[in-house]
Amino acid sequence: METTVLRPPLNDLRIVGGNLALDFVNTRAGPRHGAVDTEWLSSYEDFAAWSRRIGLADPGARPVDPAQRPAADAAFARVQACRDDMYETFLAFADGSAPPDPALRRMQLAYLEALAHGQLASDTDGCAWRWDSGGGLLAPLWPIVAAAVELLTNGPAGHIKPCHACRFLFIDHSKNGSRRWCSMEDCGQAAKIARYLQRRSDARTNSGVGTSDLG
Repeated sequence: METTVLRPPLNDLRIVGGNLALDFVNTRAGPRHGAVDTEWLSSYEDFAAWSRRIGLADPGARPVDPAQRPAADAAFARVQACRDDMYETFLAFADGSAPPDPALRRMQLAYLEALAHGQLASDTDGCAWRWDSGGGLLAPLWPIVAAAVELLTNGPAGHIKPCHACRFLFIDHSKNGSRRWCSMEDCGQAAKIARYLQRRSDARTNSGVGTSDLG
């Protein structure tokens, strides 16, 4: 049976990855080992709105002109492809396996393209890449790609963890590396309630068995 994919408001999306690239892949959700059932980026307009929310695009940016529709659709297909590659790669690290080479190669090519749209600028602390937020439909994608490569090369890729309840990924900064949930207020709380209800159910079952045996 085909899974129904929900398209909730962007404001419902939790920003819990601890890294720009992880927050990007977390724009699609579902059960930990199940199919995607929630999608926040269903169009280029959604990507543009998410980019504004995360601070990658000008809040006052104009909507896509109808004449730009083919270009916007092509840009969005590229955004989705990059998100797929990042998810495959980060999930492999989270699961302790080797990331797929094809995804890494495509990320490498995307990174080279991103650098062509960046500028190495200096300040009092050294140098950093700066990205032109008005440099075309794909402008918000370049800092995401750069953040992904930075995470993979300089870390902490070894601290990428999967949520035990959903598809979200996050950086585990806990002292003993024991974080299990993308958010204690959401998945963690739901798991806590589920355990409580299971204990109550088990207690009622055991109580019923004992009463029956006494009879």
